Amino acid sequence: MTTLKPLRIGPLCIADPVLLAPMSGVSDMPFRRLVKGFGAGLVVSEMVASREMLRDNRRTRELLKRSRDEKPIAVQLAGCEPDIMAEAAKLNEAEGAALIDINMGCPAKKVVSGMAGSALMQDEAKAGRILEAVVNAVDVPVTLKMRTGWNDDNRNAPSLARIAEDCGIAMVTVHGRTRCQLYKGNADWDFIAEVKAAVNIPVVGNGDVISEEGAAELLRRSGADGVMIGRGAYGRPWFPAQVAYFLRHGKKLQAPALSEQCAALLRHYDGLLSHYGSHVGLRVARKHVGWYCDGLPGAKAFRARVYRMDHAPDVVREIEKFYLPQTNSVAA
Repeated sequence: MTTLKPLRIGPLCIADPVLLAPMSGVSDMPFRRLVKGFGAGLVVSEMVASREMLRDNRRTRELLKRSRDEKPIAVQLAGCEPDIMAEAAKLNEAEGAALIDINMGCPAKKVVSGMAGSALMQDEAKAGRILEAVVNAVDVPVTLKMRTGWNDDNRNAPSLARIAEDCGIAMVTVHGRTRCQLYKGNADWDFIAEVKAAVNIPVVGNGDVISEEGAAELLRRSGADGVMIGRGAYGRPWFPAQVAYFLRHGKKLQAPALSEQCAALLRHYDGLLSHYGSHVGLRVARKHVGWYCDGLPGAKAFRARVYRMDHAPDVVREIEKFYLPQTNSVAA
């Protein structure tokens, strides 16, 4: 059993230091609300492009939709211009954000080609100017999410973490891969320990946490103050709460019964339709439906049927029809 301490991020106190990662196309408001409802300590918004936010871009407005149920509200910003990042941070603070997270970890080509995301790890001086500008612009805590470095020859996360601490950053999260790894290979949890040793602010470890045991091992090997879960929560909005329970009690919390999983999926589906509108929501929901049913008997054929459907009530009926026999089978 791991001795869990609350995660203190400036004035914020997160009782269970298990966080949902910001994930483009996944951690929208309906998903965050569901994950938070199951018991995650903190959920973070999708990455928001600062310049587009100030332009009041329609897609960006969708990213910024939030629910009172997900408090404290944490917004992740991306960009490469200190003044623009600072203005975007101030606007989010005014709209209720309790925490601003700065993205220096996204490996996507379209992001790094604009010298944002993990590309900023190659220019520590510029990264420092951005961090300082954002910290000075707001009164809420500012955090940083990054990778171990750009590539294996340039793993400078400890150095950048020290710069961040000097700029007033309240916490750093480290995904245990370089940018050039993308999502290949294994996350290096041992290297996160080097970041932890370099600073006095909280450090959160991220990458490859797909089981409760994995979360405990990450904390053991890294000495991190908390764990951030990304892809491990796909189709399992209850998983961060399971991790928190395991870390606190040393035993596993069973996943919800299939009937409850079906109910969660239906809530999630309804939330996506409300959030995006029926036409877009139906398409966004397809990947989530596929993740929820992964590993269940008949999942492949079920996914194929759902992916062809263009009418939301038909999808709801198909979900109920798929899960009912599964539930009865378990009960028997």
